[in-house]
Amino acid sequence: LKDQFDNLDKHTQWGIDFLEKYAKFVKERIEIEQNYAKQLRNLVKKYCPKRSPKDEEPRFTSCIAFFNILNELNDYAGQREVVAEEMGHRVYGELMRYSHDLKTERKMHLQEGRKAQQYLDMCWKQMDNAKQQLNLRTHMADENKNEYAAQLQNFNGEQHKHYYIVIPQIYKQLQEMDERRTIKLSECYKGFADSERKVIPIISKCLEGMILAAKSVDEHRDSQLVIDCFKSGFEPPGDFPFEDYSQNIYRTISDGTISTPKQEGMRIDTKTTVGKAKGKLWLFGKKPKPQSPPLTPTSLYTSSTPNGSQYPIFSIEPVHYCMSDIKTGKPRIPSFRSLKRGYFCLQGPALEDFSHLPPEQRRKKLQQRIDELNRELQKETDQKDALIKMKDVYEKNPQMGDPSSLQPKLTETMSNMDRLRMEIHKNEAWLSEVEGKVAARSDRRHSSDINHLVTQGRESPEGSYTDDANQEVRGPPQQHAHPNEFDDEFEDDDPLPAIGHCKAIYPFDGHNEGTLAMKEGEILYIIEEDKGDGWTRARRHNGEEGYVPTSYIDVTLEKNSKGA
Repeated sequence: LKDQFDNLDKHTQWGIDFLEKYAKFVKERIEIEQNYAKQLRNLVKKYCPKRSPKDEEPRFTSCIAFFNILNELNDYAGQREVVAEEMGHRVYGELMRYSHDLKTERKMHLQEGRKAQQYLDMCWKQMDNAKQQLNLRTHMADENKNEYAAQLQNFNGEQHKHYYIVIPQIYKQLQEMDERRTIKLSECYKGFADSERKVIPIISKCLEGMILAAKSVDEHRDSQLVIDCFKSGFEPPGDFPFEDYSQNIYRTISDGTISTPKQEGMRIDTKTTVGKAKGKLWLFGKKPKPQSPPLTPTSLYTSSTPNGSQYPIFSIEPVHYCMSDIKTGKPRIPSFRSLKRGYFCLQGPALEDFSHLPPEQRRKKLQQRIDELNRELQKETDQKDALIKMKDVYEKNPQMGDPSSLQPKLTETMSNMDRLRMEIHKNEAWLSEVEGKVAARSDRRHSSDINHLVTQGRESPEGSYTDDANQEVRGPPQQHAHPNEFDDEFEDDDPLPAIGHCKAIYPFDGHNEGTLAMKEGEILYIIEEDKGDGWTRARRHNGEEGYVPTSYIDVTLEKNSKGA
């Protein structure tokens, strides 16, 4: 390779061009990965609905599974971004820096080679000039011969040095440079594959998560949810009584139906009266149409018996009304949000006591509201306890804060607790009423089947209907609060035992009253867990207590509580 300077020049230039070409390939691959991850995230965002705080959590396993698949797909998109970022830092950036270094080093070596060639050419010219002087100056043969011999010897030495020392050394350096380029390409090839191989386990877990989400679909559970959603609690309609036309039958004033003459002790509900009408005997005449109010699927009817008792019966009209409403109603396609809540029931205007719902659905709604109110009451109780404790601490240590500043908040908390207790009492009364009606309906239906045989000849074929769903006596619960009930409750000033410890992840200034300032890395005792409001009660080693943000600490709870 002593005389292949130009070929080596071209070869090294080709190697650098190939390196840059591969860097361009990696860059385009990174752009593809980024676009792919972006499109995946847009796809997840498109099919993942936005939920408002009032929406219920999804209950259908098919919906939960689909949400899990969307989450796994979002994680998969994140891993594609990790691949693109890893390629950008480890492969593309390294290749561009290395290409620049190779160009600089190649330029330096080629300049050294050209300088050596120029130096050799200069020596050859000097030798040629000496030879010409020998021919021109033959009379100076001795001097010229000696000069020629000296220059020839010098040239031979430089030529030997050029071909055996200088050029081999330069070529060796070029060889080492090219070998380093080849090694670097090999390392980049390996890094290119490692970038993909590193995320394969995570991608496998994502795919396994999708499979587990698909397997978690439970059709029986979804069916049970639908049953619980549409279960009304109504009893099936009773048997039609035997109509005896052998007696004098009069038309009732309330709704135009037939009944026996009024007996002593029977009540007439004025709410069921639609209009005044004259009593007429229509045994052989045309029966007038009853002027009853519009029927609804949840209407409750009662029928009078000779002894003055009432029992609920269900005529065929409510069922017919429901069927006609289903046949004539416009098809409703549930939205994705309704599918998520798992509730497609067509309801009328919502009432506070849910009396517009069937008994079973009303009972469930009232029970849910009572549970929510109990949870809110528990939060207010915990807040009240914390304020009283904090007020006691301020009274003992005035430098920590003003106790009177907590009184407005304490008064507001007590007012909220009274309001919640009244709401709970009112809803419990409604719930007891619903549960009592359901139990009484079953008992009255059993007794009506027995009385049915006795009252066949005297009972009208169509009873007088009354709607007692809204005949409720409601009143606020009696509050018997003692002025000193909270003072007696917190007479014990012993510190609460620690249930764990925590480490501050971020610093917190604690400017607000009742909060505890902390530094990053500080260890605190946990004396009260987060009740769902985002605050945890903690204590320092010196006994100072306060609330800190739960998201700012790393909590470790202990099985056995220890004293501070």
